[in-house]
Amino acid sequence: MSKVAIITAAGKGMGAACARELSHQGYSVVLMSRSQGAIDLAAELGGLGLQGSVTEKEDLKKLVNTTLGEFGRIDVVINNTGHPAKGDLLELSEEDWHHGLNLVLLNVSKMAKLVTPIMQRQGGGVFVNISTFAAFEPSASFPISSVLRAGLGSYMKLYADKYAGDNIRMNNLLPGFIDSYDVDDKILQSIPLKRAGTVKEVAKTVAFLASDEAAYITGQNIKIDGGLTRSV
Repeated sequence: MSKVAIITAAGKGMGAACARELSHQGYSVVLMSRSQGAIDLAAELGGLGLQGSVTEKEDLKKLVNTTLGEFGRIDVVINNTGHPAKGDLLELSEEDWHHGLNLVLLNVSKMAKLVTPIMQRQGGGVFVNISTFAAFEPSASFPISSVLRAGLGSYMKLYADKYAGDNIRMNNLLPGFIDSYDVDDKILQSIPLKRAGTVKEVAKTVAFLASDEAAYITGQNIKIDGGLTRSV
């Protein structure tokens, strides 16, 4: 029986690349996005696709229940999302901050609450959360993302500590500037490798973290940023 992976925000970019890579490695994939993209990609890959938002609890419940109904198990969850609002720190509205909380932190906690009992019954499972390099080197260009994904790092560590005994692992992947977005030359020159990362490189790393080869890795924030961040 093939392993089953859920991937959110899978209609394009890093999410779609993760879906392609995991499908290529033999996973049955269940994809969700706000657009039609996840449905179309799932059809191409022989998986299941749903339209919905990670900010909506009922959409996440439907995603999990549909996966269980079709495959009877959930081995991997890739929590990927879009970007919260950007702007000047004091000009961002309370609504922007609340939406960001739902988008980049509560989405993970909601999925963990839904899927953890399933993984416990199975004897294990893996979560990989797509975060950002700015989680631990805050960027004024991404204030909401920087602040709330720092919180995601703490949530991930607490979760990983608590559920390691159930053979459930959780890690965060912290991409730098990736080619799914336009990256200008000034930014490229600030990256030691002098280029943007590729969505395929992100997907390969996600697939490794989901695999048995990474069975001793949990509770980690793993950077994939071309050397951009300076902290050690």
